[in-house]
Amino acid sequence: MKKEEEVVKEIPSAGRSPRSIAMGAAFLMAMAAVGPGFLTQTATFTGQMGANFGFAILLCIIVDFVVQMNVWRIIVVSGKRAQVIANEILPGLGYVLSFLVAAGGLLFNIGNIGGAGLGLNVLFGISPENGAIIAACFAIAVFVAKNAMTVMDRTVQVLAVVKIAILIYIMCVMAVPYKAAVTHTFMPTNIDFYSIVTIVGGTVGGYISFSGGHRLIEGGLTGKKELKYVNEGAITGIGVASLIRILLFLAGLAVVTVGYKLDPANPAASIFKYAAGNFGYKFFGILLFAAGMTSTLGSTFTSISFLNYTHTAKSEMKLARYNRAIVVAFIVISAAIFYFIGNPAKVLVVVGAINGFILPISLSILLIAGYKKKIIGDYHHPLFLAITGWIVVAFMLFASIETLIKLF
Repeated sequence: MKKEEEVVKEIPSAGRSPRSIAMGAAFLMAMAAVGPGFLTQTATFTGQMGANFGFAILLCIIVDFVVQMNVWRIIVVSGKRAQVIANEILPGLGYVLSFLVAAGGLLFNIGNIGGAGLGLNVLFGISPENGAIIAACFAIAVFVAKNAMTVMDRTVQVLAVVKIAILIYIMCVMAVPYKAAVTHTFMPTNIDFYSIVTIVGGTVGGYISFSGGHRLIEGGLTGKKELKYVNEGAITGIGVASLIRILLFLAGLAVVTVGYKLDPANPAASIFKYAAGNFGYKFFGILLFAAGMTSTLGSTFTSISFLNYTHTAKSEMKLARYNRAIVVAFIVISAAIFYFIGNPAKVLVVVGAINGFILPISLSILLIAGYKKKIIGDYHHPLFLAITGWIVVAFMLFASIETLIKLF
């Protein structure tokens, strides 16, 4: 048994340093948070609300910090995945959480793979459906690689650099109305709760809240001794995601301020095409493909991790035998649904709203766990994080209710 336990422990970390694993988790979370859904949602709502959408971006960044710091710390200190924690709070609750997160992740993955397919369509002119199949094959290749976790981390980090570089270039060739952006971000003249629930849900809700924490667990980082790396990873991930959020919002605002109407079928593409013509449009194709791939990897990894309820090294090894088959099935199903349904722009906005409803439920579970000694031992969760966490829960419940009233 001891030999089995050692094997299981060595597999995830593969000899990597705690900081390297934390950075892998940081970029996995950040890039999952700013995938095709975020590109589409930001472009759509910036076109509708102009500078006032900056308020939703600001709230998104604040909520991101509160959620990620709470979730990462509690998961790592407990050394348990979120669904196992939920079951310890209330038997059966973990299965409900797994269903909500995995189902939301599957729906989001349809849009993620579709987004990557659209990126290939922009770059090479192939159909989005065939592009989605190519993207799915690329994602599967990453997960079936010998050191899958390391390959996933490196792939996400490289694509993150590509995304940031492209956005910085677009910012350099546009006249951005910074004054209006800052003014309306902090003093909005119009607040739309549907846009808030959607953008927060699409960038913090559902599986995204747990991608970083579960990656740390997978890498073997558990217990209070790892909090230093938890903080470094979470803050890095939040910083990278926030930078991309701000850059894309400002780029979109620069376009809509001059009166340009975004194409509802592909609103984000309109921003880049207006900014830099066909050259910018091709850049958008690279950005969209990168965003689709990083989010597909994050969604697949995290959603599948919610199916893991193992408690022993032996059961962990047994599940590992089937893990690749489950991952492949998850990606294939997502690609197949997109292939026959299509319309990723609409899917990405709607699913973001759905994940916004999941957030207060999942965050509440982790906050309750933060005060259960049988789960976290003698760890004392910071009062500031607990208070702000419950404020986020209350706000998202209120915003979700307001959205339901508006929709129906």
